[in-house]
Amino acid sequence: MTRTPAVFATRPAQIRGRLYSEPESATRTAFQRDRDRIVHSAAFRRLEYKTQVFVYHEGDNYRTRLTHSLEVAQIARSISRQLGLDEDLAEALALAHDLGHTPFGHAGEDALDAAMAAFGGFDHNAQTLRIVTRLERKYADFDGLNLTWETLEGVVKHNGPLPRDGAPTYILEYDAGHAMELDTWPGAEAQVASLADDIAYNNHDIDDGLRADLFSIEALKALPMVGEVFAEVEARYPGLERRRLVHEAIRRLINRMVADLLTESRRRIEALAPDSVEAVRHLGQPLIGFSEEMRANDRALKTFLFENMYRHYRVNRMASKARRVIAELFDLLLGEPDCLPTAWRERAAAAGSPETARVVADYIAGMTDRYALEEHQRLFDVSAKA
Repeated sequence: MTRTPAVFATRPAQIRGRLYSEPESATRTAFQRDRDRIVHSAAFRRLEYKTQVFVYHEGDNYRTRLTHSLEVAQIARSISRQLGLDEDLAEALALAHDLGHTPFGHAGEDALDAAMAAFGGFDHNAQTLRIVTRLERKYADFDGLNLTWETLEGVVKHNGPLPRDGAPTYILEYDAGHAMELDTWPGAEAQVASLADDIAYNNHDIDDGLRADLFSIEALKALPMVGEVFAEVEARYPGLERRRLVHEAIRRLINRMVADLLTESRRRIEALAPDSVEAVRHLGQPLIGFSEEMRANDRALKTFLFENMYRHYRVNRMASKARRVIAELFDLLLGEPDCLPTAWRERAAAAGSPETARVVADYIAGMTDRYALEEHQRLFDVSAKA
């Protein structure tokens, strides 16, 4: 069902442009073109073998960064359609939001951030910006993907304004030449994409955690909303097989969270009455959000997942191995940049010290789980082929 665009929606016909001027497409809007460039990027393809919690070889049924991004995009489009927002921009941001993640999920990011502590640190949102503005090298006229200002804004600020005294170095450097208005909120589509990410990963971590036997349905029943939904499904479908029970409960949880977000966002829209995307940026608060009750439910679920999944001893063991792989790769390649593949060695030589560290971080961050493990073996196993 097509809805009339909201007055505060981001409109592709009114974009602020691209860093490098180029004619617009005759067949696609600016945001459709951004989405397509993201989908065709090398960084997007690599998400297939980058994980969030489980390393890729632990099972084919667990979410990867790619499947997660597709699920976020579906939720973001559905919400945007209901609110009269630009679905293509929301989808583009959903598909791009994980491009900068390292291999091995948050364990990999923590390890790379620690390794880069003396060189400006590592942040996956800043890395996403580096990818779409510098590291993708396929177009004849420019580095990066030359996305619209609005898409770049969403990449940088989808979680809200960025205080300059805490913003990652690369975001500040980029902002100096192409101002992102870091002190304002992003457009409504970016806010939708951020919350669609929350909805997707919370519910799908329930699914993956149950599949991996890290916790039980009975343990989940102690949680507000989650326990109510599982009890509701069991009452309606007595004796339902476990796999169907879990799926039915999770789809109902997603529906509840989406419905709450739509109700609360419409309440805010009516109360705040923004009349343009610029008005949304300067409200001083998010326009899109959950109710207080849903935020409390969300916090309870996050706390449960942190204690029972992300800190489960099996996940801790995987994370420990992942951190060692990343740290050892970084130390060796920084100390011996001649061991980098030819193209990356040339980048390191051109960058010069201390920028060599950032080139090494770019190389490692772009690895898939599988490639990182294979590269570690090639570099540290004396019997492995180089």
